[in-house]
Formats: sequence, C-alpha cells, structure tokens
Amino acid sequence: MSLDAIQRADPAPRPAPAVAADAVPRAALWWHAAWALAIALGAVVVSVVAPWPDARPGLALIVAATPSIAAILTLRPNRPNLGLVVIWAIASVLAATLAGGASGPLAIWCVTPLAAALVLEVRRIALGAALSLAALAATALIQAAGLAPPAPQGVLALSLALVALATTTVALAAAVAIARAARPIAPAQAQPEPLAALVAAQPHLIVVVNDEGAIERSGGGMNGDLQARLSGLGLMGAAEPSAREAIVNALAQARRNGRGAVVFPLAGPEGVWLGLDLAWMDAHRLVGAIRDATADHQREAALEAARADAEALNVGKSRFLANMSHELRTPLNAIMGFSDMMRQRIFGPLPGKYIEYADLIHDAGAHLLDLINDVLDMSKIEASKYELALEDFDAREPVAAALRLLRVQADDAGVQLRGVLPAEALEVRADRRALKQIVLNLVSNALKFTPRGGLVTVALAKVGGGALELSVADTGIGIAEPDLARLGRPYEQAGDVSQQAQGTGLGLSLVRAFAELHGGDMGIESRLGEGTAVTVRLPVAAAGEGPGHKAPPEPPGGEVIAFPQR
Repeated sequence: MSLDAIQRADPAPRPAPAVAADAVPRAALWWHAAWALAIALGAVVVSVVAPWPDARPGLALIVAATPSIAAILTLRPNRPNLGLVVIWAIASVLAATLAGGASGPLAIWCVTPLAAALVLEVRRIALGAALSLAALAATALIQAAGLAPPAPQGVLALSLALVALATTTVALAAAVAIARAARPIAPAQAQPEPLAALVAAQPHLIVVVNDEGAIERSGGGMNGDLQARLSGLGLMGAAEPSAREAIVNALAQARRNGRGAVVFPLAGPEGVWLGLDLAWMDAHRLVGAIRDATADHQREAALEAARADAEALNVGKSRFLANMSHELRTPLNAIMGFSDMMRQRIFGPLPGKYIEYADLIHDAGAHLLDLINDVLDMSKIEASKYELALEDFDAREPVAAALRLLRVQADDAGVQLRGVLPAEALEVRADRRALKQIVLNLVSNALKFTPRGGLVTVALAKVGGGALELSVADTGIGIAEPDLARLGRPYEQAGDVSQQAQGTGLGLSLVRAFAELHGGDMGIESRLGEGTAVTVRLPVAAAGEGPGHKAPPEPPGGEVIAFPQR
C-alpha cells in the first residue's frame, strides 16, 4: 500500500477503501466476449435480412469485433489498459468509415471507446470520452475528404443501423453497471489495513509534499492542532519566514540526491521546532516524516550557550594571565637589574656570601622572566591578539644568535651543541623574534632531556615551494608514543613527574603556535631511548620573489657551527 492511500489525519483513524483486486479485469473479459458474440449474431442477422452488394459490410463488422479479441488475448490484472482503449477508438473509426463515414449506419460505434474506458479503468473516463469525440471527428474528416465509400442504402442500411444501435446501447449500459460495481466498498464495511493502522499509530506525521511544499497527504499521531496547521498552510506557510529558505534547500536536496533534512521553527509564539526528513517519491512529490524537535533544539541551544560561556571564560583567563604577566615583569626587571649591579660590584666590593646570593637572585629572576614571557605570549595567542612583526632578514642570524645564547646551558649540561646552517644567505620574510624563540624553545627542551655526552643538532635549510625548514634533533631519552599526540598543546608534558618538573609545558605549544601564525606547521618524531627530532616548516619565501621567480640552486655544502664541550 502506498502513501497515496493514506487518508488525511483525523483524531481517530479511518479504514481505507477496499476493492477486490480481480473484480474489474474479470468483468472486462466477460464484457469483451459479449461484444464479440453480439457482433457475430448481428452479422448473421444482417446477412439474412438483406443481401450484401460487396464485402464492405462484413469487413466493417470484423473490424468492430477486433478490439474484443485483442482484449481477451492481452487483458491482465494490475496492468495499464490505455492501449486497449486506443485500439477501440481506431477500430470504431475504421468500421464507421467502411460503412459510409459519419453519416453511415455504423457511426454510433464511435462512442465505444467511452464504454471500453468505463470497463477497463474507471479513472480513464475523461480520456475515453475524449477518444470517442476524436473518433467521431476523424470519421467526419475522412468522409469530408472523399475517402469514405458510399453509405449502404435501403434494407441493408436499416439493418446495420439497428445492429449498431442495439449493441452500443447494451454495451454502454453494461459498462456503466461494471463501473458502479467496481467502486470502493463503503468504509463502514472495510477492515483497516495493517500499514494504515501502523502509520496512524506512530507519533510522527507522515506526509506527501509537492514541489511547492504543500502537503497533499498526511497521517500519523502528531498533535492534531499541528497537523491541521501544517495541512492547511503547507510547510512554507506554517514555518517562520526566516526558515523558508532552509526548507526550499531541503526540498531541492531531496529531489537532487534522494534525501534531505531540515529543522525549522513554526511561526507563532509557542516556540515549536519541527524536524523534517524527506525522501524522493516521484517527479513531483516527496515523502517525509515530521517530528517535534523542540526538545532537541533546546538541548542544542543549551550546548551552544555552554560552549560560548566556556570560550568567554577561556578568553577571560587568557586576558587575566596576560595582564598579570605584564604586571609581574615590571618589578622582576627591577630585581634582575639591581642583582646584576650587585654582581658587577658597581657600588663597591661585597662579602663573598652576598655575591653568591646576588647570582642566585639573578638566575632565579631570569628563569621566572622566561616563564612569564612564555605565559604572556601564549595568552596573547589564545586571545588572538598576538601580531607578527614581519620583516626581511637572513634567517641564519636569529638562529646563530640563539645558539650562542644556549652555549652556556649546553656546557653546563655536558651536551655538544652543533648547528648546520647554509653557507649562503637565506633571505626570508618572517618575525625575527618568533624565529629566534622557536630555536630557543626547541634547543632548551633538547638540552633538558639529553644526557651528558649527547648531541643536539640544529639544521636550517631552504626546501621546495619557498619554505624554510628548521630541525632540532637530539640523542636524548625520547618520547613515548602515547605522549606524542598530546605534545604541542598548552601545558601538556611528557615523561614522568621528575621530567615534567623541568618545565611548564608551554615550549612546544609556543613553537607550534608561532609556526601556524606564519602559515606553517610542526612535526615530531621520536623513539624511547634513541632521541627526538622536531621539524618546523615555514612558508616564508625570500623578499622580492614572485610567482615566476626561480630560486638559485642550493650550495653543495653548509656552514657548521659547533660548540664543543669545555
């Protein structure tokens, strides 16, 4: 059973009309057999009453019986019978033409397509009437064109007319009786079909929608007021005006891809949201299921509000950290400045113990300043307030400067620090401070987790596509595979507690953030006990390079800057 058979929804479901599946085909076969027998008897009567001057009257009777024979041979249940009605129209034109045309005794047979339509398919009545009129018009045109033979005269014409009138009258009466008998059984006598009862019992609204969004059929257990509003106004009229474009898009998607879905608010103060799932049915109709999505929409709205609150809290946290870091740096710079003056004995000599304390104060202040700078930079990045200061420079300069700053730390750790830089200038357009900070963070991490006697190598090169590639590789303790996925996020650290105590977890996250601000990326490769390699690639082409610029070939060798252990 198709959804076309589902009646419009009522508070109480009504049974669908029922018709015996083979009632119409069986009656049609008997009707055609009776017509063929009547034509045969008529031929016998005409031949007895009046002599035939030629074979035309007999040929006309044979042609009139042809549609009945074709129907008996081809008529089957549940098949379209339009072709048989057309055959009836053609046969009526030929029979009437052989008997003299529209003014001949057999012209009344031009109404037989209407009778055939009543018998074969009740819904084709209008088509049968149109074919009957067309047959009569065609017969008249053939006669007017002089293509029809002369009409019979005398007793032969009268006998043919009586046979035609009798057979046509009986055929029309029988066709009307068959059509009435084929009408649906009264609803009071019908039993509800299982699928119709299932559609009426389920909580959603099943609808058939046309191209304009109007609901042609509906059924289901949705609230009666909503059903009435949707059925009366259609999808477009019942929805909020702002949601109509989304409904049109869903209808187009279902026609194009076979499936479509949309969630839209109903017009009115109730605040009702409906969910509509659509599927393609035929060229001009879609089938859909409408559900009450108000609770789902409220949950989504609550989740969206919670997400917005969380983002606001995160931005507030970042602003707080940025402000606090800025306020802390001012007194810390003073502490470091005064301790440095004491270390240099600018105002005279100090006892030995005080010199040691000044050194400790300066070192602790420098470490704290580094932490505050990292927090300040990360806070600015998270608050989307960090702006790159782009300039043209030789990329080797900030890398070499960072290596010189880290030489003392490498000596204290007992690790050899080695830099491999290009022999030629490597012009880039980037943020000089950010590039230097990337090197400082990566090398500091490598030195922390590389045991004495190990090696940290910093390599700088230009690769294809105008990209700058910086890699820092060490022979340290390595990183476990589960920790690799977490590294690069703020405050995430790898290793055990003792290793995590050596930093804040901001170094790699700042490196990744600086790389992404330049449009690049960061990659990490590591194995436990073998070491770690971090590669940063930045698409910072040399100044003045355009789309048609070709970079010169790289030199075969590079400049090696090595800092051997003391």
